[in-house]
Amino acid sequence: MTRTHAFTDDVLADHDAVAVAQLIASGAISASEALQASLARIDRVDPTLNAIAHDDRARAAVRAEEPLAEGAPLAGVPSLIKNNTDFKGLPTQQGSAAVPATPADSHEEFTEQFLATGLNVVGATTLPAFGLTASTEFVDREPTRNPWDPRFSSGASSGGSAALVAAGAVPIAHGNDGGGSIRIPAAACGLVGLKTTRNRLAPAKEMKDAPLDIVANGVMTRSVRDTAVFLAAAERYRPVPRLPRVGLVEGPSKRRLRVGLVTETLHGADLDADSTRELLRTAELVSSLGHEVVEMPIPVDPTFERHFVQYWRTLAFSLDYTGRFVVSRDFDRSKVDPFTRGLAQAFLRSFWRTPGAIVALKRSARQYSEVFADWDVILSPTLGHTTPEIGWLDPGVEFEEAFDRLRTYVAYTPLNNASGGPAISLPLGRTSQNLPLGLHFSADHGDERTLLELAFELEAASPFARIQD
Repeated sequence: MTRTHAFTDDVLADHDAVAVAQLIASGAISASEALQASLARIDRVDPTLNAIAHDDRARAAVRAEEPLAEGAPLAGVPSLIKNNTDFKGLPTQQGSAAVPATPADSHEEFTEQFLATGLNVVGATTLPAFGLTASTEFVDREPTRNPWDPRFSSGASSGGSAALVAAGAVPIAHGNDGGGSIRIPAAACGLVGLKTTRNRLAPAKEMKDAPLDIVANGVMTRSVRDTAVFLAAAERYRPVPRLPRVGLVEGPSKRRLRVGLVTETLHGADLDADSTRELLRTAELVSSLGHEVVEMPIPVDPTFERHFVQYWRTLAFSLDYTGRFVVSRDFDRSKVDPFTRGLAQAFLRSFWRTPGAIVALKRSARQYSEVFADWDVILSPTLGHTTPEIGWLDPGVEFEEAFDRLRTYVAYTPLNNASGGPAISLPLGRTSQNLPLGLHFSADHGDERTLLELAFELEAASPFARIQD
């Protein structure tokens, strides 16, 4: 195994985003120095990782010379934005050759919230076509690779951001999550990945007219405090009165929790040996800290997977058949990848199921919340098996086989997207091949605070593995 990382003794060292921001604020380093170190790191690792979709270093250098944003806790810290989110001046190509490279004429709402934390965007990161699968692979270009071992997937759909944070090129980067797309790459690359409660952060533009918004914006980081500081700053910029305020979480709580342990999967397949071992080890760790851990059945209706898959197909159909209207006037349908087209064709064979699927998925929010009358947190693996090698989820694989593989892999995360509940993946496990393995914690709507407090406690009790060790 050959790890690919950029950690060195430059001004970024192995600091997290909060530490870099503190150095900049104190004058120990400048935002320009932090930027130049980050760019050098990107140049060192990206030829292997293939994680940059569009470079914006020239404009980032100008921004780094400007006065620091007052009150922004991450002011001057170099970061990256996922290339399905409009950033003025950069093309938003959604990971697909079907989308023209036309620069966005304005920031979308979440971009403004992201920048309000003080982050300096140096470029846009890769994602698989339209974020519809769980590995950042393509039929027309090189895949984005995992820095822990480039033979393996970096996950998806926020795979480019995850790869560069894990490799040390930036300490924090944007992702969004429509079926696990923050939590999956966080698990694959050994990061903290929080999917927030629906509408906690500004919504993704592409879900504006969707019958059910399943996408949550957020970040991936190497430390719990980076995630907590980002969320607090984003919340201050855009408060959501109908949700309980999270505020700045700075450490564990003294409260002991009732934790439900889930070992079943959505599709009923058995967990692999590595995932089972690390799940049980994490359950023992949680118990050793004084929390009550009790096994529970998977908290989802048996028909949930079928309904989620149908909605997934519906979104793909919308992209494939109406891309000129919902994506770009110059959308080139002839360049839609085989996986997206396969999902769209599956919709045509089952379109009559869509209204019922939407109703059922909307109902899942209430069903999900009812579970937390008995539990404070639910613990499961993030994924149904360990990170696959490049090629296993290649979008060019015959569709039915590729989709069956995807269903087996993405065995837990979609419930939080449909229900709108928050969840976090933490890099507490290791595979037999010494790759990261994520453990997944879910809480009731609006209860990100409990997840972050528990995450702080687990990070202290079992420090996350570092790629440079």
